[in-house]
Amino acid sequence: EKIRVLVWNENIHERKSEAIRKIYPDGIHGAIAEGLMQYEDFEVRTATMDMPECGLDEETLNNTDVLIWWSHIDHAGIPDEIAERVRQRVLDGMGFIPLHSSHRCKPFMLLMGTCCRSKWRENDEKERIWVIEPAHPIARDLPEYIELAEEETYGERFDIPTPDELVFVSWFAGGEVFRSGCCWKRGLGKIFYFRPGHEAYPTYYRDDIRQILANAALWAK
Repeated sequence: EKIRVLVWNENIHERKSEAIRKIYPDGIHGAIAEGLMQYEDFEVRTATMDMPECGLDEETLNNTDVLIWWSHIDHAGIPDEIAERVRQRVLDGMGFIPLHSSHRCKPFMLLMGTCCRSKWRENDEKERIWVIEPAHPIARDLPEYIELAEEETYGERFDIPTPDELVFVSWFAGGEVFRSGCCWKRGLGKIFYFRPGHEAYPTYYRDDIRQILANAALWAK
């Protein structure tokens, strides 16, 4: 039986910026979904914020095993009742994978119970993602570290509860470090936050990043 994955995206940057649309012509959600479709384990669908009920109606969520979430500039645009609907589905057993700037989305903050802020700056600097738990299922088939030539920099303090498991730690050329692969359990659900994926870079086309997202979806089911 295939794992039912829903890839959700704000889909605002891609509609408003020609430069970003050139990087992700099918949207960030399209690139993530394309990567997951390479694996036989998944049945993949996408949804975006401009759909009725933001694409997160009860029927859709009830038929989702793992929700992958990307958002950035309109976290507030998600109605509180829909954020609570997502939170409850996670507590009932749905896996949840917020990516990059989604650390400030309403469902993640509800599940964490903190503001989830971090330091950040846009600077086109190198990121090295160190695999600090190589035996963890999310680290399956990965090298000792992954290097991204250009990414947005995040830095500590990252205001989150201490992760149940920390799989990745990032180092940036400017000297910052960041807990970039964090796992929690909430109720019956599993949560994995993964840091990379700024909209200005083609991060989600990389085979190693796609491997991580596939591993995470298998783990979060």
